[in-house]
Amino acid sequence: MPTPADKVQLLIGGKMHEDWEDYDVDSDLLIPADAWHVTMGMRGGQMPPDVVVGAPAEVRVGGETVMIGRIDDIDDEVSKTARTFSISGRDKAANLVDCSAPVFVARMSSLADIMAKVVRPLGITKIRIDADATRTREKINVEPGDSAWDALSHIAEANGLWPWFDPDGTLVIGGPDYAKPEVATLILRKNGKGNNVLSLAKQEAVNERYSEITVLGQTHGTATETGKHALRATARDTNVSWYRPKIVVDHEADNTAVCLDRARKLLADSRLHGFTLQATVKGHRIVAPGQPAGGKLWTPGQRVRVFSEPHGIDGVFFLMARKFRGGRASGSRTELTLKEDGVWVLDAHPHKGKHRRGKNSAPGQIIDLTGAAA
Repeated sequence: MPTPADKVQLLIGGKMHEDWEDYDVDSDLLIPADAWHVTMGMRGGQMPPDVVVGAPAEVRVGGETVMIGRIDDIDDEVSKTARTFSISGRDKAANLVDCSAPVFVARMSSLADIMAKVVRPLGITKIRIDADATRTREKINVEPGDSAWDALSHIAEANGLWPWFDPDGTLVIGGPDYAKPEVATLILRKNGKGNNVLSLAKQEAVNERYSEITVLGQTHGTATETGKHALRATARDTNVSWYRPKIVVDHEADNTAVCLDRARKLLADSRLHGFTLQATVKGHRIVAPGQPAGGKLWTPGQRVRVFSEPHGIDGVFFLMARKFRGGRASGSRTELTLKEDGVWVLDAHPHKGKHRRGKNSAPGQIIDLTGAAA
C-alpha cells in the first residue's frame, strides 16, 4: 500500500475517493494535456452518482493537489467474480486540445490580450506569464479549424515561450529555468551503497540526429519592401561525427537570421530526441539522504543530478516528464524522464502558418554556418 504521503486521492463532487487497485498520474512538458487513470474493483458495488463523464475532478497526492481537470472516460466491466471501474481524465489543457479556437483577427495586441481571447471562452480564467518581456504583435489571425492549443502554442512560441498548466489549474506561459538548483541526486553504484533508484536506463538514438540542418526561407514582397528569395542558413552539431545533412524549407523564415534561428532550433530538437534517461524511484516524493519521507513531489521542470557508475554518468539533467504509478498491491513508485540540461530552450518564431514545434539548443554546442542570401 502507498504511504500516506504518497496516497493518490480523487476529489469529485465534494467527495474523496482513494484505495485504488492501480493508478497512474502523468505529467509531461512536451505533451499538451496531463492525464490520470485509476482502477477500482467492487463486489456488487455501484459507481457513486457524482462520478460521471465530464465531472470536475481534482487529483491529489498525499493531500497535495497535482492536477485539476475533468473525467474523460469511465469503463464499467462486470465479470463472474467482480465489477471493475476504470476512470480516466486530463487537466484543463484537454479543452484546449480538443476544441477549436475562437476565430478572430487582432492588431497591435499584447501577449496577455491574445491569450485571454483564445482561452477564456473555453473556461480558462487564471493565466500567468513568466517572462521579463513579451512582444506586441502587429497582427494575429486565428483561422477556422485551428485548435485552441495550436493557436496558444504558436502565439507563445512567437514570444520564445511555451504553455503548460500548474497543478492548481493556472495556465502558465514561460520557459525552463536552468538557474534552479538541483532538487535531488539519483545514485546507482555497482556495490549498491547509497543507491536510491529501482532502475535506470540510458537511451541513445541516431535516427533523428543530424550533423547539420540547413533552412531555406523566402518572403513575399510588400508595399514597402521587395520579396526575398534563396534565404539560407546552416547549423552544425559537432557531436555527430559523420555526415548526416537535412534541408528544411520554412516559408515563415523572412530573413537569414530567422533561418539561422530555425536551423538551430530544429537541430537542438533532434538532440532532445537523441538522449533520454529513464529512472524509476520508490515513492512519489524527493527524499534527501538521512531525512524522513514527506519531501517535495517530483515535478517536471526540476533539475536532477545523476550519478551512475554502470553508465559512466555524473551530471545534471532536466526532468521533462514524470509518472506516478502504484496500487493496492504494488506500492508507489515514480517514473522519471530526464533530458540533457539546457537543451530545451525556446526561440521566438513568427508562426504565420502551421508547422511543427521544436526546441532550441544549449549555447556552445552548435556551430552556426550562415549563408548569404542570393
